[in-house]
Amino acid sequence: MNLGLFIRPCGHHIASWRHPDCQADAGENFQHYVEMAQLAERGLFDMLFSADSHTSWTVSESSIDLVHYVAWMEPWTLLSALSQHTKRIGLVCTASTTFEHPYSVARKFASLDVLTGGRCGWNVVTSGNETEALNFSAMPHLPKAERYKRAREFVDVVQALWDSWDEDAFPRNKQTGIFSDRSKMHVLNHHGEHFDVQGPLNVTRSPQGQPVIVQAGASDDGRQIAAETAEVVFTAHHVIETAREFYSDVKSRMVAYGRDPDTLKILPGLSVYVAPTREEAQAKLQTLQDLLHPKLAVALLSRRIGFDLTSYPLDEPLPQLPENVVVSSRADMIIGWSKEGPHTLGGLAKRFASSRGHFTIAGTPGEVVDQMQAWFEGGACDGFNVLPPYYNGGLRDFVDMVVPELQRRGLFRTAYEGKTLRDILGLPTPQSRYAKA
Repeated sequence: MNLGLFIRPCGHHIASWRHPDCQADAGENFQHYVEMAQLAERGLFDMLFSADSHTSWTVSESSIDLVHYVAWMEPWTLLSALSQHTKRIGLVCTASTTFEHPYSVARKFASLDVLTGGRCGWNVVTSGNETEALNFSAMPHLPKAERYKRAREFVDVVQALWDSWDEDAFPRNKQTGIFSDRSKMHVLNHHGEHFDVQGPLNVTRSPQGQPVIVQAGASDDGRQIAAETAEVVFTAHHVIETAREFYSDVKSRMVAYGRDPDTLKILPGLSVYVAPTREEAQAKLQTLQDLLHPKLAVALLSRRIGFDLTSYPLDEPLPQLPENVVVSSRADMIIGWSKEGPHTLGGLAKRFASSRGHFTIAGTPGEVVDQMQAWFEGGACDGFNVLPPYYNGGLRDFVDMVVPELQRRGLFRTAYEGKTLRDILGLPTPQSRYAKA
């Protein structure tokens, strides 16, 4: 199976920064990230995955003073720096198709890919948090359908720019004075609904053909763009049934675009609390739950479902929610939880805050791998994007206890398979659109 590491300053439990073994200044502590990256590489993870947002308002504004995730390093800069402290692990980060431009995104990611010898990937997002638009002059926050239409054109332009030069386009012949071969340069001249881009890109072709395209999104629009363009999909499911349905649906949609389903890796999020005994693992989870401020839990839930719940009683059921056009898939998950239990707003918020709706396991190494194996072999995933509850202790537990058990069962590598991210993920090298048949 494939394993990504979802990096985050202090951890994925929202109270992680209060853990006694966690660094509260992790967001600006570069050495902390270096240790994290090298620990993941020791564990033979496929890639580091960094999400991003163009706003500090990641929860309800009333609770901003309770949250540590209001300032963090810009991920492309961070991963560029981490590339010099790692050798094999992939480096994937976010760039928004709503607030950035295709040429600059293509150039940045192509440069990082060349710099690392082909270890780079781009996480394509459309930016569902409407407060991000307030940081970009008068630009309105586009409706979801429009954001996805823009994203499709954006990705196509970026990938076309990555094909600007053939692999052998730069002879750099000092004797003849010929640096580049114009016949192997491709000018895009794109004129579309959202973008006009001439090209070519002023970066050589990637060592892996193109950086890997990563995407996250469970809505119908998200599934569709994944089927059209993605090579790795990060998704959220807390039970195997919904994960299996998502996996089957997205891979079946790929056929309509002439794509091989095996060229897409679907990695649900996974939060693990592991210890030699189940009781110790449960105690690790409870330690973080006890540090969780209830006001913060509700504020986080409010932001992720797009409806302010902070004024509602914690000991009463979840109120009726209006239809949400921004993050509807996550709202649907929460409504489903309210029918299963816990049945109070406070209980739902606390459950969501522990892993933000992702699959959570607390148990021994054998119990953790039993469930991972069931998902992997049961048609629910190609691996997981791991969300340690706190850094770096939670990651170290996974590397030292879970990875050896995966290897013992023959479910995970014992050495990296190649030098590029595509080699490691088992993905083909894309042929240039200008290649002769």
